[in-house]
Amino acid sequence: MGDSMMVGTSENADCRLTIDDLKSKIENLPQGTPYGGKSPVRDTLRRKITFLVFLCTCLFFCSSVLGAGTAPLQNAQSSAPLRAMARVYMACGGYEKAQPLLERALNLAQTTNAPDVELCACLIDLAYLYKEQGNLKQAETMCGLGLQLQEKVYRPNHPYVAYTLRILSEIHREQGRYQQAGSELERALTIMRAVRPDDDQELAPFKVDKARLLMAQGDLPNAESYFKEALEVIVRSFGPEHLYTAKVQSSLAALYVSQGRYAQAETLISKALTIHEKIHGPDHHFLIPLWLVKADIDRAQGETANAKTLLEKSLRVARSQDDSGGLIEAEVLSRLGEIHLLNKNYGKAKDTLQEALKVLERLDGADSDRTATVLNTLAQVHRKTGNTAEVAKIERRVEEIRVRKQVAYVPTTKTVQ
Repeated sequence: MGDSMMVGTSENADCRLTIDDLKSKIENLPQGTPYGGKSPVRDTLRRKITFLVFLCTCLFFCSSVLGAGTAPLQNAQSSAPLRAMARVYMACGGYEKAQPLLERALNLAQTTNAPDVELCACLIDLAYLYKEQGNLKQAETMCGLGLQLQEKVYRPNHPYVAYTLRILSEIHREQGRYQQAGSELERALTIMRAVRPDDDQELAPFKVDKARLLMAQGDLPNAESYFKEALEVIVRSFGPEHLYTAKVQSSLAALYVSQGRYAQAETLISKALTIHEKIHGPDHHFLIPLWLVKADIDRAQGETANAKTLLEKSLRVARSQDDSGGLIEAEVLSRLGEIHLLNKNYGKAKDTLQEALKVLERLDGADSDRTATVLNTLAQVHRKTGNTAEVAKIERRVEEIRVRKQVAYVPTTKTVQ
């Protein structure tokens, strides 16, 4: 997406602006003065209180809008309540409902000359939403602009900048740009270590991200070390039954699967699932990443029927959401295609993998690592059916992806046996 990309493409947006408009505004800003303050801490009670505050704000805002009729909001502060409503939706995974609110908030912040702090918040919130939806190109654009503005509004080594660098690093990790992601994460850690001790709970999420990056690069021993270091702090700070504890446990379980340590992985994922089910119930879409890990364990231990059942359940739940068609659906389709290949159901494997490719190419673009991985599996399907022409065609496409991306790490071809 180029610099002329329009922001606020939803039907609810009242106006349109280009990325060039935002860049021009940000580049012409003077450097801001240092701003102190403690970064937010992840805590269940605080999140519940914040949710209630947001909800009250939203109800007040909605009543004001309804009382005013359909006339567009014009004052500069109208973007903040829109962001508040969007954050409530995002906390519940309702990204499609949040998207028009955030896009309109950004347009209002720009066109009503809102404070730079508010414009910055709009950009970063929208970047986070696009990231969660898998729209990585748009996420990168918004996050880059938000970071540039944030460094001017506050200072380059402010903790808020570190949190934005985390978002940008995750975007680049998902794009397979590991060197760039690593540089951004190291800078974020350096900023945080200057204001917090190394064993502080606020550094734990940064270490978790470091572990995930190392895992993506194939450095499993160092990834495990970072996971364990972070998990110790998270359990001590939030407790063993906290959702964040469960989330990190599931990531560590996925690492254990990669190492063939299935018993340890099973123990961790069972704990994580128990925590999530107590809070969300047994069929919530937030459980899909955990079901994928459990399916990997079952598949590795030869229980392909169980794995297939879990993946089919994951697909049903993913598609029941307003935000269906995201990266999580593509991930489920990719793994389900592998199961069909294992079961020698080549027709279903081909159809399922092609569905995954359609989702990935719409979200990630044609040159993502995920796309290359799914193409490699599809090549195996064609190889099994003797379609050598398709195999050659896919291999050429994968090689083109590798050349165009020009990254040090290239997804390893995984042979499904």
